[in-house]
Amino acid sequence: MRTRTTARRTAPAAVAAAATLAAGTLTWARSAWAEAPEPQPGHIEITKKDPGGNFLAGAEFSLLDTLNGTKALQGKTSKGGILRFEGVTPGVWRLKETNSGSPIHDLAPDQDIVVTPGQTAKLTVVDPFKPAEVTVTKTDKDTGKPLADAVINITPQAGGGKPLTLTTGKDGTATTKLDVSARTGTPYTATETKAPDGYQLNSTPVKITAKPGEKTTAFTNTKKDKPTNPPTTPTPTTPSGTPTAPATPTPSATTPTSAAPQPTATTSSTASSSPKGSLAQTGADSTSWLLAGAGLLISAGGGALLALRRRREASQDSQSNG
Repeated sequence: MRTRTTARRTAPAAVAAAATLAAGTLTWARSAWAEAPEPQPGHIEITKKDPGGNFLAGAEFSLLDTLNGTKALQGKTSKGGILRFEGVTPGVWRLKETNSGSPIHDLAPDQDIVVTPGQTAKLTVVDPFKPAEVTVTKTDKDTGKPLADAVINITPQAGGGKPLTLTTGKDGTATTKLDVSARTGTPYTATETKAPDGYQLNSTPVKITAKPGEKTTAFTNTKKDKPTNPPTTPTPTTPSGTPTAPATPTPSATTPTSAAPQPTATTSSTASSSPKGSLAQTGADSTSWLLAGAGLLISAGGGALLALRRRREASQDSQSNG
């Protein structure tokens, strides 16, 4: 696209006036107007590209007068990404991009151009891709509660770039801009370096593709609860071996159980002379009955011996009397 300039810088007219005063007579000299010659105009040619080397059509530029900032020329790049300003007065001009003509490209910064007489100033203007916006989110895995103070580093996968450090706020999020160098996007890696208080660190890297002008989110609902440890209490020392229950005392012949009937005086006297020992463990009730039966047998035996003795004494008395 070619645009012919209509703005020119002109040198002010030089006006010469001479007055001659001689012999009291005022003589006016003829005034001469002298105009400086206009220099030969120059040209400006702009080539518009993106970081990938693609030509960009529809980008709008303005040519500004650096002396007063007024707009002298304006135009758009063609399909081939070319814009020409022709017939530009030599001097210093400022080129300003007003529209990139693309939803994924940002505007290039302003720059000054020096136009020389009869020459074409050529320059290439590269429109950067719009940055991507990434939001990291930290939440409780089970409840979805936002978690603050999680620290996450975002690093370009290509390497060489300085990582960006984000810290989540009270709403559990943090947002930043990421540079994009390709139309298809630039890969990044997000890694958590500090977990919120009371939660486990999720150190597994998360891949992010930052695309021009787009928004993306990382770490949503990927958090793990950290188990809460109960207060530590001292553990009692366990003696060696397996503890056993206290043994049930075995009733003996001399120690009747509470359920056994009290023996008579004769039984107690006789039982006290018996040898000590343990009866067969046939239960408390059977032991009591055995003790009582033994007492009765001893008493009966004693009575029989006493009766036999008396009979002998009576027999002897009868013999002596006869």
